[in-house]
Amino acid sequence: MPAARESLLDAAHTALGRRPWSAVRMVDVAAAAGVSRQTLYNEFGSKEGLARALVRREADAYLTGVERALVSHAEPRERLAAAAEWTVLSARGNALVRAMLTGCWAERLPSPTLSAVPSSSAVPAQRRADGPLPSPGDFVGLVRDRAVASLTVPGVSKSEAAELARACELVVRLGVSCVLAPAGEGGTAGMVRDALTTVRSVS
Repeated sequence: MPAARESLLDAAHTALGRRPWSAVRMVDVAAAAGVSRQTLYNEFGSKEGLARALVRREADAYLTGVERALVSHAEPRERLAAAAEWTVLSARGNALVRAMLTGCWAERLPSPTLSAVPSSSAVPAQRRADGPLPSPGDFVGLVRDRAVASLTVPGVSKSEAAELARACELVVRLGVSCVLAPAGEGGTAGMVRDALTTVRSVS
């Protein structure tokens, strides 16, 4: 991602941490990033375009973190526990991630439509941001599929593959539930380990 675009997204994210999105001004975002307002409009087209790009970046960063978690341990159960923990930590530290995972968009956040919007941007990254944004259900599928791909071994039977997919979806949904209602003793990872105790495909 070009440096100016990344700086502008950083500035927008910082501004959102200080005030509601409705009070974030494009001129202030440009000034904080050290670029002209015209550069900001050339890159994103509008404040709505900036919001979509910010949401897309945070979604991508969350999914990248999931992928890191899924290779962080040798044991499959621990890899799934790490992915669930990342989900909770990421949502706790980032209001946009929390909103994307739960569908609960607070008034202070931007709330771009999740469907694609018409795009005439010459910037490839903006054309992608103007495409469909993931819904909470989409995230369940995206994380589940990454987990299945990470844990599938050669020669697995269809029934074992189906069991693994169900286990991975269970873990994703447990992680999201812990975003809404934090886990008690043992934390999210402990809850995942307990839930997977009888699942042969991830033992």
